[in-house]
Amino acid sequence: MDTKNLFKFKISKHKQTIKSIGVLTSGGDAPGMNAAIRAVVRTGIYYGKKVYGIYRGYQGLLEGEFEEFKLSSVANIIQRGGTIIKSSRCPEFHSKTHRKKAYENLISNGIDALVAIGGDGTFTGAHLLWNETKFPVAGVPGTIDNDLYGTDVTIGFDTAINTAMHAIDQIRDTAGSHDRIFLVEVMGRHAGYIAMDVGIGGGADAIVIPEDKVTIDQIGAQISRGIKRGKTSSIIVVSEGSKIGHVHEIKMKLKKKFGYDSHICVLGHVQRGGSPTTRDRKVASIMGALATRELINGYSDFMAGIDGLHPQLIPLQKAIHGKKPLHKDLILLGKILAT
Repeated sequence: MDTKNLFKFKISKHKQTIKSIGVLTSGGDAPGMNAAIRAVVRTGIYYGKKVYGIYRGYQGLLEGEFEEFKLSSVANIIQRGGTIIKSSRCPEFHSKTHRKKAYENLISNGIDALVAIGGDGTFTGAHLLWNETKFPVAGVPGTIDNDLYGTDVTIGFDTAINTAMHAIDQIRDTAGSHDRIFLVEVMGRHAGYIAMDVGIGGGADAIVIPEDKVTIDQIGAQISRGIKRGKTSSIIVVSEGSKIGHVHEIKMKLKKKFGYDSHICVLGHVQRGGSPTTRDRKVASIMGALATRELINGYSDFMAGIDGLHPQLIPLQKAIHGKKPLHKDLILLGKILAT
């Protein structure tokens, strides 16, 4: 593992002797989470530590749903979507009182450190746990949105865009057969990474993302230009966090202003499922192993990420609050290729 950029940022340290590690998945599931769990378990055991799976995320942490994992516990899971230890959202963890209870549960079960796999909400809980109790924590970025600062890629993103890409290819077949306009909504409430990648890869006529101020007039004009040069169908990729409204609003506006009828396809949670791609399995394995190793080495309150070809550690606070801009060159490219 090339560690050239590993300590680009200043990372907190802890003084505990780590004999056992807990691992949980929290928030939205993402393909590749099982590969990360497997990496945490096998890396921990390789270094002579006990590893405990914590079921149902922070909810299971509060309710004491712990199970010691052996090597065989994570056999034949790397190819499976979802998460074998389940996930959930836990509003109670916003409370300091409940976080204290979680800490007490960890200590009473002989767990010395925690690896939390998830997104910014998951990392916020882990960061607060460290701040309030100095319990060693590490984060592994598991979210299909690819919106966490400090890592070029998050677990699940590659699988999600490939799933969406396959769907758009199929939609294009029927759009061409019936001379139709399709509005395809993909996930991404606050970030347009999925929409941008599948829009460019799928030859979309327009890409609507939170980071770009696309108007109905621009979308309508793009469809019109296509029709003038002989196009009989169009694909518009829309991020669910679009600033001009969801796909149903866009459909109504296109009809009212331009007279264009369009069909809607919301891909939804299909993007979260399925067997993870090779890339997601690889990055999940790298991140899970890195987080576990550096917890054992005395570091805490960090996310394991990847910068280019190099793994790196990012303070959780930076990962949570840092801005990861979508490159303007990609936005321009999407528009150039759609002309």
